[in-house]
Amino acid sequence: MTLPSTQRPVDLAAWIAGAAEDVFASLESLRGTMVACHRAAVARGEPLTCRDIAEVRPIVLDWLGGDRDLVVGAGMIVAPGLLADQPRRLEWWHSAPGCDPVFLDVDLDPESLEFYDYARAEWFRLPRETGARHVAGPYVDFGGTDRYMLTLTLPVRSDGVFLGVVGADVPAGLLEARLLPALAALGADAALVNTGRRVIVSTSAGAPSGSLLTGAAEPGAVHPVPGLPWLLLCPLESARSSAVRSAAPV
Repeated sequence: MTLPSTQRPVDLAAWIAGAAEDVFASLESLRGTMVACHRAAVARGEPLTCRDIAEVRPIVLDWLGGDRDLVVGAGMIVAPGLLADQPRRLEWWHSAPGCDPVFLDVDLDPESLEFYDYARAEWFRLPRETGARHVAGPYVDFGGTDRYMLTLTLPVRSDGVFLGVVGADVPAGLLEARLLPALAALGADAALVNTGRRVIVSTSAGAPSGSLLTGAAEPGAVHPVPGLPWLLLCPLESARSSAVRSAAPV
């Protein structure tokens, strides 16, 4: 991610949006693959199976192998009950620095104490309900990767049938490392927050990542990030004193 050439908050907000759009563009490719697989199965008169869903695997592995700037996990999360040979399915791969991507093996047995009920997760549930793309987090992905994460997802529908969502994981710490130099260049305390006013990245010691901002920022200090449920707050003086530490949601 090349730093923006200007130091205006509105330009930085647009730059942040552009980075997210790059991720969503790759997710569109995954979504198109899944729609094509579903239509091919319908044309054959056959139900979808795990083998059909695995069609996204080469795309995901190529993505994770070549773009480690932000994304460390990606794949397809299947709507429960869709596949003929498995009630629930994650075709999801994740990577660590210096390592090849590996399959995310989670417990999908509803009778198990370790059951990963992905259908209830915000990043799956809201795209299913709204039909719109979504950014969840930052949150702790308990039962999945167990990392402090942001997840970007797109719903996948084919001829009226909800197939699931495609998504990508961005670690909050990695995003923070990429954005802090740009925020620091603004010359005033700044914070990137989600719609719940939870801090994603901040240059203020009084508003650390994961905290909630309860104070109202001055109107001129609020800069929406185009196309995303995020706000860039700069300067941060009006909200900084009201930052409250809070456990991140699951």
